[in-house]
This record gives sequence, structure tokens and C-alpha cells, in this order.
Amino acid sequence: MKTQKLLNALEEQIEALSEQIKPIAHSAFITSRFDQKLFYRKSHQLSDCLFEIKQHFCQLKNAVITSRLEQVTFLTEKIIAQIGAITRESATQTLREQENQHSQKEKTVDRYERLVQHQDYERRLIAMINDREQQLVKQQSYVACQKLQQEIAALTGRLVRCRQALSRIERAIERDENQSIE
Repeated sequence: MKTQKLLNALEEQIEALSEQIKPIAHSAFITSRFDQKLFYRKSHQLSDCLFEIKQHFCQLKNAVITSRLEQVTFLTEKIIAQIGAITRESATQTLREQENQHSQKEKTVDRYERLVQHQDYERRLIAMINDREQQLVKQQSYVACQKLQQEIAALTGRLVRCRQALSRIERAIERDENQSIE
């Protein structure tokens, strides 16, 4: 009789956990949140972890019926550890959301810093190209002219790549701003 009460209490805990995580149960995480020793599945959703707990609970009930004490002990400890892990994960969701928002803001700031940095590179490359072109006009020697033309070509290539990077950064900033509006 005592065993049945304990099983009922454990089942109530599982149901309470199910209700607690219902709002976030199907939210996908970027990476698996739990150790493989705790949950066999490499799931990115709490609903899959809850399903595994329920499977273990069914195995536990069968182990109790067949009086396999070692398996009962193992499964009980495993289920309790799994419930604790999901409870902690559920409790940290608001913190994770705040961290993600903060991280997004930092990314945007980093992008603006990169934008300014690349704009400075662009300005300096244009100045270097103009300087080499002025030197080229004044140059008398064929070898020196050839060297300056090679430098101008190299600098122009760098300028093209710099402008491509600027475009990518500007598009990323625009995406961030559009996402924050939505």
C-alpha cells in the first residue's frame, strides 16, 4: 500500500511538471539542455524529455509489479533527477529570454562598431588609392608606374571586398532592426 502511495505521489509530480512546462514544452532550444546520462534522447524540446519521464514511470510501475527492487530503485532515482532537471530548466526560462535579448542588443552594438570600423577602412583605402593615382601621374619611370598600377589594383580589390563587407553588415543591422520592430 505504501508503494502505491509513493507511485501516486510521483505521478502527481509528473503531472504537475507537465502543467508547469506546458507553455514552453514545444519550444525548440538551439542545443540539447541535458546530459545524455540524464536523458537518453538528444532532444531540443522539453516535451520529449517529459515523454521520456513518462516512459520511465511506466517502466517503474512494471518493475514494482514484478518486484524488481534494483530496477525500482534505479528508475525512481532517475525519474526524480529528471524531474529536478526539467524543473530547474523551466525556472531559468525567463533568465534565458533576458540573456537572449541582451545578447541581441550586444550583437547590434557589435555590428554598429563593425560598420564604423569598415567605413573607416573604406575611407582610408580611398585615400590610399587617390594618393597612388596622384603619384602615378607624376611618375616618369616605367617600372615605378607599373608598381603603382599594381598597388592601385590591389587597393581597388581590397576596396571592393570592404564595400561587400559593409553591405553585409548593413543588411544584418537592417534585419536586426526589422526583428526588433516585429
